[in-house]
Amino acid sequence: MSLIEQAAKRLEELRRAGAEIGGDAVVDAPRDPTTPTPEALVRAFDGQSAAHFAAAARAHRSDDFAHARHRGPLPASEQAARCADLDLARLNARGFITPESAKSQIADEFRVLKRPLLRNALGKARVRNGNLVMVTSALPGEGKTFTSLNLALSIAMEIDSTVLLVDGDVAHPSIPVLLGVPHGPGLLDLLTRDDIGFADAMIRTNVDKLAILPAGSRHRRSTELLASEQMASLLRELASRYSDRVIIFDSPPLLATTEARVLATHMGQIVMVVAADATSQHAVGQALATIESCEVVMMALNKASRTDVGTYYGYYGDDRSP
Repeated sequence: MSLIEQAAKRLEELRRAGAEIGGDAVVDAPRDPTTPTPEALVRAFDGQSAAHFAAAARAHRSDDFAHARHRGPLPASEQAARCADLDLARLNARGFITPESAKSQIADEFRVLKRPLLRNALGKARVRNGNLVMVTSALPGEGKTFTSLNLALSIAMEIDSTVLLVDGDVAHPSIPVLLGVPHGPGLLDLLTRDDIGFADAMIRTNVDKLAILPAGSRHRRSTELLASEQMASLLRELASRYSDRVIIFDSPPLLATTEARVLATHMGQIVMVVAADATSQHAVGQALATIESCEVVMMALNKASRTDVGTYYGYYGDDRSP
């Protein structure tokens, strides 16, 4: 295919994506007088497709998603979201971070854990889909939900960040019971029902900047739903609506179900919880092999008899944060 044909094809792709292409689309593109015109044209579209047309394409996808789901604008609808008062004293007694325990050892440990996650999600050197963070483990009982909730509570205490905690363990949801929030529509309902929107599923809490999205109604094809384009569209909508939002997924164990592996394909960062003196190296290796497509995978050691803040977790993969 010639360079001119490439440029024409790119124009047609951008039009189909919903981008408005004006007559001056390539006027301001840098041009080398020694470069033949067709190649300069292709370079111009390459340079502008990421910046000039990306916003229009994203808006087009968001409009299609809202129309398909019969939803209004998300910010307005969120004002009517369900609310729940978390029992902070009970959570504190069970070892969870609360505003009253902000100076505790566990709070300091999760500050260490969240800092690279936030840099990857919201910093200058962002990781692709970095604000989508999955917390998982190799096997059940390693403390992934404990880690998910504490990480979400810690991020909620940030000045410049908000957090949405999603119960992604759709087969065995535990967030509603743990937090005492009402059962109702949630993640799977957003993927299967046209009569509810995000405001019907999200639960606001008395912890400022923390919201909950339950797993929702069980479905026999939950794995296929999580792998669907509808799920990808929902994640794009949630992740892009607010620039300061971090979305934490409490996912199933990697070796116990297939749902976690499917969720991992959408994530920008993964925190894998490993139970000290319990999980075998073989199990950890098997679990890591199922999520090789994710750029950033961190490992958090849980249930250790002694922890040294700053050294209690290591890295697996490529953390591109500065």
